[in-house]
Amino acid sequence: MTVVLDGGLATELEARGHDLSDALWSARLLADDPDAIVAAHRAFFRAGARVATTASYQASVAGFAEAGIARDEAVRLLGLSVELAREARVRGDELVAASIGPYGATLADGSEYRGRYGLSVGELAAFHRPRAEILAAAGPDLLACETVPDVDEAEAMLLAIEGLGVPAWLSYTIIGESTRAGQPLTEAFAVARGNDQIVAVGVNCCDPRDVAVAAEIAGAASGKPVIVYPNSGESWDSRGRRWTGGSRFAPELVRDWLAAGAGYVGGCCRVGPAEIAALTAVVSGPGTSR
Repeated sequence: MTVVLDGGLATELEARGHDLSDALWSARLLADDPDAIVAAHRAFFRAGARVATTASYQASVAGFAEAGIARDEAVRLLGLSVELAREARVRGDELVAASIGPYGATLADGSEYRGRYGLSVGELAAFHRPRAEILAAAGPDLLACETVPDVDEAEAMLLAIEGLGVPAWLSYTIIGESTRAGQPLTEAFAVARGNDQIVAVGVNCCDPRDVAVAAEIAGAASGKPVIVYPNSGESWDSRGRRWTGGSRFAPELVRDWLAAGAGYVGGCCRVGPAEIAALTAVVSGPGTSR
C-alpha cells in the first residue's frame, strides 16, 4: 500500500499571501495566525495526502527565545503544531508527523543543505532532545526526522528520539548518491538498520531526478520501508532568500519512485496541493494500490 504525503507547508502558506521571511519561517504563524496553518494542512488533505507534517521544522525553544518568546509559550507553540495538523483532518484518519528539522534549519542560513556544523553527535543530540520530547508529548502519530544533511546528525537524531515511544522516519537531503555533506548513501541509510523505532528511511528536499536511485539504496542499506518527498528541483539561494531555476517535479517520475521501492511518496519545498493531487492520481491509477 502506497501512502501519499503532503507537500511544502511553507510553499502553500506563501501562496496564500503570508510573509515567511523571518528566522522562524512557517513556525511564526503558530503564534500569529494558527488558522492559516490549519487551512494549509487541509488543502493538502483535500488533494489526497494522508499524512501532514507539522509546522515545527524550523522551530526550537532556543529559536523562539531569540524571537522574544518565553520557554513556556515556546513549549505551547510546539505542541500546538501537532494539534493544528490534527484539527485539519478531512477524513478523520489522516496521520500527523511532527517535524524535527536539522540543526542548520534553526540558523536560517541554508546550512541544513551543507551539514558539518562543527558540533559533535552528543552536542547535536542534546540540541534535538528537548524539542523531540515536547513534540512527542503532544501525541503525533509519527516523528519526521527530516532534511538531514549528514550521518552525524542522523545518529544524533536517533539518540534524541530514543525511548520517546513514537515511531519515526529518517529522511536525508541529498545530491546524487551522497548526503549533502558528501557521505555515501549506503553509509547514511545503514544507521537505521535494526532500529525498531524507525519505520521508514529515505530522502526529501532533493532533486526529483535523484529519488529513484536513492530509494533503491535506502531499502537495501536499511532493510526499512522507503519514504521519498523531493522538492520541485529548484535551488534555494540562501543569500537572496529565494528559489531559482525551474520546477522538475513531474507526476510521471512517481512511477519510477514506486518501482524503486518507495512506499511513502509526497513533496517538499515548492510542491503545492496541485502537485500532490497529480501525484495522488498516479498512485491511485491502474497497477498501484493506496
